[in-house]
Amino acid sequence: MPSSYQSVMARQNEIMKKAIGFDYQQFEQSAIAFDYEGMMAATGYDLASVRRIQAETGVGQTPLLELKNITRLARQLAPPAFGARIFLKDEACNPSGSFKARRAAISVYQAQQLGYKGVIAATSGNYGAAVASQAAMRGLACIVVQEVFDSRGVGQPEILEKTRACEAYGAEVCQLTVGPELFYVFLTLLEETGYFNASLYTPYAIAGVESLGAEIAEEILARTGRFPDVVMVTHAGGGNVTGTARGLQQAGASTTQVVGASVDLSGLHMASDRDFNRKSFTTGHTGFGVPFATWPDRADVPRNAARPLRYLDRYVTVTQGEVFYATEMLAQLEGLERGPAGNTSLAAAFAVAQTMPADQILVVQETEYTGAGKHPLAQLTFARQQGIEVRRGDPRDSRPGHSILIPEDPAQIAVRDYDLDDLRRSYVRNALRRTAITELSPEDIAFLQADARASRKLVLQVARELEVRVP
Repeated sequence: MPSSYQSVMARQNEIMKKAIGFDYQQFEQSAIAFDYEGMMAATGYDLASVRRIQAETGVGQTPLLELKNITRLARQLAPPAFGARIFLKDEACNPSGSFKARRAAISVYQAQQLGYKGVIAATSGNYGAAVASQAAMRGLACIVVQEVFDSRGVGQPEILEKTRACEAYGAEVCQLTVGPELFYVFLTLLEETGYFNASLYTPYAIAGVESLGAEIAEEILARTGRFPDVVMVTHAGGGNVTGTARGLQQAGASTTQVVGASVDLSGLHMASDRDFNRKSFTTGHTGFGVPFATWPDRADVPRNAARPLRYLDRYVTVTQGEVFYATEMLAQLEGLERGPAGNTSLAAAFAVAQTMPADQILVVQETEYTGAGKHPLAQLTFARQQGIEVRRGDPRDSRPGHSILIPEDPAQIAVRDYDLDDLRRSYVRNALRRTAITELSPEDIAFLQADARASRKLVLQVARELEVRVP
């Protein structure tokens, strides 16, 4: 087959269909709308099946820990009778050290059931290690495609640590510089090998996270006699929020508030060669959280099963320095060295808990393993090498890509709310522009309302702004 960039990209739909073994076309209802719940149900895996499959490879049923010392500190800073109990789901206890093992377990199992000889994942994060680990357990080959370097050949230490982990599990790692070649190389490898696309964004991957939300609901109910009031989720591509929220709902925790938290990296472009190494967090930041919320189908599958706006009740941001502080706080107050991405939600939870009554419950939904390039010392050393100022101070004065200010006092940890209606407007705007439709049907309006969790008024307002006819 022709191997030029243009030729491969022109065949992407054909390549993807062959590499997933899942017919997305059957769920299409219009240029905009598709049957989301029908797509999720078509995996054939209910929650009981997901748990059984994950148990075969030691995934799930991770410890739920109450962070009593951090809760005590939060209450010292909170008004009287405030300061919710903070719990933490220790997902670092999964085989590959993160909640991503839940996603990988179902994807790799599905690949095995369909007779694929291997799996491929395009990721620079924990998911690559998770897929490699699960593939090793299932006896499948594994290739992980990573963006690692800028044009100078300089690699981000956290990503280099993920390379080490993937190779330790027996995967072949294809390392690339930042840029558009990632998707091209990914498609080429899928076509050449005939391997399964173990994407983060298939219904199988999202179904794998549902067990996490269900465990949180069931274990908190058993421990405290009630469901959690808030579950704080580190938000990047949306799968963590989507799967956890769906699992909470299936377990009956329908009133639990789902709050997404991201590191504020506003002003940095994730595909920029200059900006690539000017960030200390490779996931759980606004560079993924905002674009994927406002257009989920930018993913490596025809329809992304991660739809965060359907499930977010609130979206907050914290700074890099606050997350580094929370990482040390967890280690020194609770004896748990974890991070960095999971501690994004911990930093946000510490601030949010202080605004909640003391009899309420807040769960930090995940941890991840740390060490080597993932450790704060490695990240901060690398930041200084890139010319970024690192010092103690008020984190509100930090500038992503220019300075990292680590709090001098825990009272300086705070959250900034991101306006969800702004994200909803952007999502509807993207849907209308990318499909280039001239008229919205009642079915399109209903889908946009559900997918963005938006009011009919908001959808119609955006449509009129773009001169799209409405009923």
